Amino acid sequence: MPTADSDRLQTRRAHPGRARRLLRTIVSPYYRYRHAKLFHSLRVGLAMLVSILATTGVDVPHGIWASVTLLVVIGGLQHHGNIRKKAADRAAGTLLGASIGLVLILQRDLIGSLPLTYVLMSVVAAICAWFAIGKPGYVALLTAITMCIVAGHGENLMDVGLWRTLNVLIGIVIALAFSFALPLHATYSWRYLLADNLRACARLYARLVRGDSPPSPDDTLNTFLALNARLVQLRSLIPSVAKEIDVPQAQLEEIQRLHRAVLSALELMSTGTIAHLDAAGRAAFARECGIEVDAVRTALLGMARALRFAGATRFHVPRASTLAAPPDPALLASLPVDLHGPYWLGLRLAEQVDSLRALLLETEANWNIEQSTRSAA
Repeated sequence: MPTADSDRLQTRRAHPGRARRLLRTIVSPYYRYRHAKLFHSLRVGLAMLVSILATTGVDVPHGIWASVTLLVVIGGLQHHGNIRKKAADRAAGTLLGASIGLVLILQRDLIGSLPLTYVLMSVVAAICAWFAIGKPGYVALLTAITMCIVAGHGENLMDVGLWRTLNVLIGIVIALAFSFALPLHATYSWRYLLADNLRACARLYARLVRGDSPPSPDDTLNTFLALNARLVQLRSLIPSVAKEIDVPQAQLEEIQRLHRAVLSALELMSTGTIAHLDAAGRAAFARECGIEVDAVRTALLGMARALRFAGATRFHVPRASTLAAPPDPALLASLPVDLHGPYWLGLRLAEQVDSLRALLLETEANWNIEQSTRSAA
């Protein structure tokens, strides 16, 4: 019969376990990836609180613009690789816009013509719009927005413009400080998304070539919708990943290309002749064509595990030899004509998987960013 003392003891023992789980959630890159929205929202929420206390809390005039600037600078920034560039771009645009706004106020005080101020503001907005459609889009857009914040429609006084400029600077400083608090590195998102896709490819490939039954059209459609959605996400992460791990972007683009080629080959297999064979026919096809189904599947799963658990001693990119046998003209001649396509496609898929493995192996040492940072420290 449990007593009150034993219940309290169990509660005290449970607290360290919860604390350890919480610490693991905060420290582990995978948990931060799984809870990326939560971490980002907490970061922005805490930064907003600090901006309020740093301005309104000490009665800084027009303090709301510090919070507005904060949201503009980091509200949509999540990955560490794009924080460094985009935060700097946004800060530059904000500072440029504040400077222009102060100059507009100064010329209005000296000349005293509001129509001229309106014309100048419109000209600046037009110039910013010209550059907003292109690479410096963030800088140009925020320049125009901050000009309006500081100068209003030309009616703001100089002291109002200076106070708003100060608040803009406060917002930038707070935003940059919080943007580096437990960020989600783009490299980890890239690794985990690619691992999910490779694991799904391994399941689909084994089912197509050797499974008891091919996937239904609905299953195939849903599988490729998920695969392609992750493929698009991976493409958007490449510039940030290249900055974080110092790997040439061209090398990551080649990984992306091979990954896309593997998906294309699987999609062709899922709609071709092999998908309409029974289990015995598909197994015989794989055996006769010299396609190492287990080897290809193992290579895909090995790459997925290495991407998921990089840094662990048991999980590395497999150093397999060539997965596909060279083409056999005699074998090709003995196959029915309608199986020639699947034969070449199977060999090509195995070659692509092996090429992808080799490329991932070259970059594997750069994947674990936080471990590298601790070692350097």
